[in-house]
Amino acid sequence: MGGKTAARQAAQKAGVPVIPGTESPLDAALPDADVLAIAHDVGYPLFAKAVAGGGGKGMRLVQDPSALIGAIRAARSEAQGAFGDSAIYLERSVSPARHIEVQVMADANGRVVPFVERECSVQRRHQKVIEETPSPAVTADTRRALATAARALAEGVGYVNAGTVEFLLDEDERFYFLEMNTRLQVEHPVTEMVTGVDLVHWQLRVASGEALTLDPERALEPRGHAIECRIYAEDPEAGFMPSPGRITRLRRPSGPGIRDDSGVDEGFEVPVFYDSMISKLIAWAPDRHRAIQRMMRALTEYHVEGVRTTLPFFRWMLRQPEFLEGRVDTGFLDRALGASDSVTSVAPSAETEEQVVLAAAVHSFLASQAGAELLSEGADAGAWRRAARLEGLR
Repeated sequence: MGGKTAARQAAQKAGVPVIPGTESPLDAALPDADVLAIAHDVGYPLFAKAVAGGGGKGMRLVQDPSALIGAIRAARSEAQGAFGDSAIYLERSVSPARHIEVQVMADANGRVVPFVERECSVQRRHQKVIEETPSPAVTADTRRALATAARALAEGVGYVNAGTVEFLLDEDERFYFLEMNTRLQVEHPVTEMVTGVDLVHWQLRVASGEALTLDPERALEPRGHAIECRIYAEDPEAGFMPSPGRITRLRRPSGPGIRDDSGVDEGFEVPVFYDSMISKLIAWAPDRHRAIQRMMRALTEYHVEGVRTTLPFFRWMLRQPEFLEGRVDTGFLDRALGASDSVTSVAPSAETEEQVVLAAAVHSFLASQAGAELLSEGADAGAWRRAARLEGLR
């Protein structure tokens, strides 16, 4: 299931709908004319995708035949560098579409339990940045159908342990198999928050040979709503370039429904050599609206110094009307970023909000303790003089 073309074949065998595409990798020795003919049969727009791909690497969107050969060469080169495998296949682009995935857990006895779906449509360059569960666009009937398809696929290949079956969902709630991630994914905490199931705990139990005793009905009934933001050491105002360096100050959020899965602390050196994600911030609440509110509060409380982070970006993102209304697809974020002058100026930073609170506190103190005489001096007295007189009152 780790190979994309083999996974497509397995999905078809299990009766799971797949997106039109090539059923085997493109032969690197094929003449360009033959490649163009194959692409014509697949249909444009399409993706040239790495067979061993993941994380948006080794993937190129092709709108018309003129860009196909160059896109395939670029995808092959990137795939070779990222995965040591340059194999590429073609797959038609479904747009607009949502990226919906189903967590599964399977034991060695053939029992497969699928969980309530995750909404992963908020992506930047095909890389997820916000995940939530349940999806605001999935009905109860579609949830059951997605779960049935994920279970059939896992059973068909004799899958064991944790995995994720990914689908594209079109505007008519038709879904198509995309790929299977044969591992636990970054976004697993949102599933844990709405089901109460510790997925890592169950991975260890299944790996030691235990049988699954999870209730499949309970796994499909979300209790509340959960959202996850991937916090990266990146500079949103510089095209999300990595921001390596030493974390000199770190203040994490806390409170009801807040979970911070972090691997860093003050003094940690964010390296340049690999993924710059420093934390997964998760918020749970009884409904989506309150989950977003809790996440906004947590993002405001989160404070990191020494490196740039995507915290200001998320404060901006969670204020976008389309996101608040749940009207997102896989192209939504790239469109929103393209239409925005800044992803940090829209929302105040944590530092700015702290300054506002301090200013309000000082003003309140002046008004209640210093009396009318101090305030009547007006603006010409200057902040420093008023502060000096305030100091004398202590």
